[in-house]
Order: sequence, then structure tokens, then C-alpha cells
Amino acid sequence: MTRSESDSSNRLIHSKLISLTMKLVHKDIEKDNAGQVTLIPEEAEDMWHTYNLLQVGDSLRASTIRKVQTESSTGSVGSSRVRTTLTLCVETIDFDSQACQLRVKGTNIQENQYVKMGAYHTIELELNRKFTLAKKAWDSVVLDRIEQACDPAQKADVAAVVMQEGLANLVLVTPAMTLVRAKVEVTIPRKRKGSCAQHDKALERFYEAVMQGILRHFSFDVVKCVLVASPGFVKDQFISYLFKEAVRQDCKILLENRSKFMVVHSSSGHKYSLKEVLCDPAVTARLSDTKASGEVKALEDFYKMLQQEPDRAFYGLAHVERASEALAVDILMISDKLFRHQDIATRSRYVRLVDNVKENGGNVRYSYDFQSSVVISLYYAKYLTVFFFLLNKIFRIFSSLHVSGERKFFSIVFVSERIILDRHVTDV
Repeated sequence: MTRSESDSSNRLIHSKLISLTMKLVHKDIEKDNAGQVTLIPEEAEDMWHTYNLLQVGDSLRASTIRKVQTESSTGSVGSSRVRTTLTLCVETIDFDSQACQLRVKGTNIQENQYVKMGAYHTIELELNRKFTLAKKAWDSVVLDRIEQACDPAQKADVAAVVMQEGLANLVLVTPAMTLVRAKVEVTIPRKRKGSCAQHDKALERFYEAVMQGILRHFSFDVVKCVLVASPGFVKDQFISYLFKEAVRQDCKILLENRSKFMVVHSSSGHKYSLKEVLCDPAVTARLSDTKASGEVKALEDFYKMLQQEPDRAFYGLAHVERASEALAVDILMISDKLFRHQDIATRSRYVRLVDNVKENGGNVRYSYDFQSSVVISLYYAKYLTVFFFLLNKIFRIFSSLHVSGERKFFSIVFVSERIILDRHVTDV
């Protein structure tokens, strides 16, 4: 392949990487908050947003495939797969975060020539095919989610290659989720005494596969920073190979965006190592102008406050509600996982908290599921900070509460599913 052919091929791959957003086709919500919306998911992340929109009891209308049996005039029975449109009352929602596939099971609630009323069916939502979601009550959190999903500014502007010899995960980091776009695995033979040829050839094949993955899955028109992380010298060797090949192949896409690449250390090439990479102070500084750095920066600010002003570090939903009632909350950061609660009263309590903070001039930021740690809730306030954090179900935090002229010191320990709370109360 000539240089011009190689560059043309690379540009063709890259031209397909257009930053897409969920399309809002139709929105019809009444004054009593009942109504429906029609959306078209255009990329994998949109399936994650749709998963967070769906709740048991909702009505979902979408195109699907149904296996039907037919009987001929001679009496022989056959079967065929037909495409039809069904409306289901949602009973089960299954989301595969790795493949970003969303399956919704429920009963048919509208007449259809292939499916009886009340019959069960499972719809697998597809990209670029519209669906209509109807609810008896649309709350503010769900409507915020739709706005975010349809906002082009909310797309991934941070990419990462987390690697070790023979393994690389190509990841896009968005404000909503961490999306693995490709996983590269190549068997690397060990170096043998007096001969490294097999090892070196396999390593070159591995680096070439990672390079092609970067060109295929990262849109440099949107991405502001590409983190290349690994233990040892793998990252340095790969970067050296990447830009030598870019020069040899005259790959202008890589050469023009060389300044966006940043080499950092990680403990492994697995996806979970990305969390430690994003916590690196040098990385945090580099990502300061990106959308993906928000949650990491929020956690960093909390830890600083916890160290420097421990009397302003607090936790617990009840305490946050009291802070909201006192008009003390400036920024509320809360996990989106709380809004997937099936109990209506519990979910309404969280929604009410969010609405109160907004009405009183505070800002609300949703913390999304991120790697192996789960932020249950994290709150920054003008006068108090409320914090509740769970890491692999084992975590210890010491903090204090200063409300209504009373100071309470808490020691809280998470051991498996059991919570032990010790309280010591002293007068101020």
C-alpha cells in the first residue's frame, strides 16, 4: 500500500466517526406529567440512557422480530420470523453494559396480527430504530436525562488505551459512562535465550492492532485527550511505534493530533485500572477542561475538604434533606442508581430532594456508575458537605455532624452487606 493509499484509508475510517446524539422525534407530556416521547438511539451510550429512562409499568412501543407459526392449505405447519411493531407493558429490563444491549420483556397491550393481547414478548432495542416510551408520570430527573442524552455537548472528549503486553482496552469516557469500544488480545511468546524474533513479531502485531483500533474508534474531532496507560515500559514502546508508523504511513490524523496523547502509569491493562489513572494529579490537571473530569475533580475536592475541614464533612440522606430545607446546598452530586429504585415512594423522595435543591438556587450533578467503585451520594454545600461512599462494600469513614447546636461523631464501617454504626454525642 502506498502512502497516499494508506492515508486515504485512514481518513475513510476516521470519517465514519461522527459524534452522534440521541434524537428526540416527538414529545407529548400533559400538565399532569403523563405522556410519551419518541426517541431514536444512534450510538451505544444512548442505550445506557434509555436503560435509565425505563421503569417497570411503563409502556414501550418499538419494532421487533417475532417468530410465528403458519399452516398451509395442505395442513403442514411451518414457522417464520416477521418484523412487526409491538406495544409492551414493561415487566423486566435487562441491560448488558459490555455490549450495550438493552432487552425489555413485557406483555402485549395493543392488538397485533401476530401477537395476542397479554402474550409475553422481549424487545431488543436497536440503534437507529425509533421507539416510543409512555409513562403515567414523567418526573424532573427523567426529563433531565432526555435533555442530556440529546445534547451534543455531552459526548466523550476523553479516550484511553489501557494496556499491558498482549492486552489493550480502548475506552471512551463520557460524563455518563465508561464505554469499552474495543478489546485487543494477542498472544505474546516469551523471549527465548538467543532469540527474540517470535516475541518481537507478536509484539509488533499487537501494536499494529491497537493502532488500527485507535483510528477506527476514536474521533479526534471530538476527543481532546488520549491517555495511554500501562505498567512498565509498554506504553512508551507503543507510543514510539505508533508515531514511527504514522510517519512511515504518512497518517496525518495521528501526526496532527500527537499533542493530545499523554503517557501515564497504570497497574495493569484491564479496564478497572482506568480509575487509578484518572486519579493521577498530572492527569487531572491535563483533563481540567474536559467534561469527563468532573466526577474525579468532585471527589478530589471532597477529600481535600475532609482533610482540611473535617467538621464540614457529613453523610446520610436525612442530613442532606435537612441541609436542603435550610437552603444550605450549593451543589448536589447524587448517584443515578438511586433513581432506578422500583419503590415509587423511595424514588419520589430522591426526586423531591433534587427539585428542592434546584428551586433554592443550587446545582445538581448526577454521579454515574463508574468502574468498580460506586458513588452512592456525594454532596457539596455552602455550609456543610454530606458524603456517603461505598468502595467494594468495605470502607471506613470518620466524620461529624454539626446541626441544631449538637455535635455527633460517627464511625461507620461497611463489612459485606452489614452496617455497624457507633454514635457518641457531646454538647457544643
